[in-house]
Amino acid sequence: MSELNGSSILVTGGTGSFGRTFLRHLLAETDPARVVVFSRDELKQYELRQQLGDDPRLRWFIGDVRDRHRLTRAMHGVDHVVHAAALKQVDTAEYNPSEFIATNITGSQHVVDAAIEAGVQKVVALSTDKASSPINLYGATKLVGDKLFISANHYAAQHPTRFAVVRYGNVVGSRGSVVPLFRRLAAEGKSLPITDKRMTRFWITLDQAVQFVIDSFDQMQGGELFVPRIPSMRILDLVEAVAPAATTHEIGIRPGEKLHEEMIAPDDSRRTLIAKDRFIVQPTIATWGYQPPFGCEPVADGFAYQSDTNDQWLTVPQLREMLGIAA
Repeated sequence: MSELNGSSILVTGGTGSFGRTFLRHLLAETDPARVVVFSRDELKQYELRQQLGDDPRLRWFIGDVRDRHRLTRAMHGVDHVVHAAALKQVDTAEYNPSEFIATNITGSQHVVDAAIEAGVQKVVALSTDKASSPINLYGATKLVGDKLFISANHYAAQHPTRFAVVRYGNVVGSRGSVVPLFRRLAAEGKSLPITDKRMTRFWITLDQAVQFVIDSFDQMQGGELFVPRIPSMRILDLVEAVAPAATTHEIGIRPGEKLHEEMIAPDDSRRTLIAKDRFIVQPTIATWGYQPPFGCEPVADGFAYQSDTNDQWLTVPQLREMLGIAA
């Protein structure tokens, strides 16, 4: 049984793709005492309220992670926080760096400060594969955010609040996913744009991401970076799964984009343990009583968790099954 049962939980960015799936799972499977949806778009909150039927366990806070005082008010009486709010578009970040810094970095520090001030027990922040060895501004802001949450355990050492980070790859069905674009263009009889035919990506479903976050609350001591052991997929296999009859054309890798993604860099391998369903990157310095989890083995020195050298791969039939496409 998850420790989230009977808990008071707040989700920043609660109306996003992850947030909506997380809320449905919480209400159906864990029976929380109260769930606070914290986001800045009143229309999305209204639409989600209609979908969830005005469940009495839900509380709706309009607010922005850039506003520390609003966060502190929203976290009053909260036991667990999932920090999912972020600006995420790689190309948009290159044009609007200050906005991404304000939300992804300053906003993360506000979540840390508000959680400690409100006496929250545990915080899990969502990261991205782009935060490992970042080459774009979005990834760089998320890497800084990751480090803020890990280091927050020093800051909170005399308080009950503990922080951990979950990092995963591309999410099937999330907003901005390439799958809807491929389906639309294929239905219109148009050629599908491929950045590079060699491209690979990590792949996870929203349901898998939600369950991984819930499990991480149960396992965390504070200071961990949890990375799920998930499969990779090749972009050409995705095309074959979604639109096998479609033609394709290469458009080149976009600014700030990688050919292959990485979730654990080689320099982090010295601190990385492997468990059944995940890797655990341990904190560099731990002054709050962190102990390595029992039963986990260290990875090989120089290990890197990258989408092109992964030992798990999705086949075309598996991709179709994940996307709900009939064979």
